[in-house]
Amino acid sequence: MPQQADYRFSMGSDDVAHEVVRAGLEAFNVGKIGDYAYQDFALYARDAEDQVVGGMFGHSGMGWLYIDYLWLHDSQRGRGLGARLLGMAEEQARQRGCSGVFLYTYSFQAPDFYQKQGYQLMGVLEDCPPGYQRIYLKKSLAA
Repeated sequence: MPQQADYRFSMGSDDVAHEVVRAGLEAFNVGKIGDYAYQDFALYARDAEDQVVGGMFGHSGMGWLYIDYLWLHDSQRGRGLGARLLGMAEEQARQRGCSGVFLYTYSFQAPDFYQKQGYQLMGVLEDCPPGYQRIYLKKSLAA
């Protein structure tokens, strides 16, 4: 029977340990699939007074654009701005050589909006947050 190693565990912020884990996983991944450096993505909409009324940000890598945040001011909802932002993001994804776009939303946000834009349901995490769902969506950019 193999002898169990003794480990010391720590929880909490540790910049050195964080970097060891990040670099270790990245090196493993690069060894399997090659370089996949992530590139940040940000797009903002401003009104005539130069106020931000909508925008999104995320990153691209591994052949996909990942949208982390998309927000519209209440006054801009239902006016086509969200669709325009998504369209511009998809064009940027194509320019970056991405095969698709991935995002998630919550059941109390805008899952129907994304599906109207051609995003397909990938999965649902129940009770995240409690009483709601986290909804995972993707859109292929293949011609």
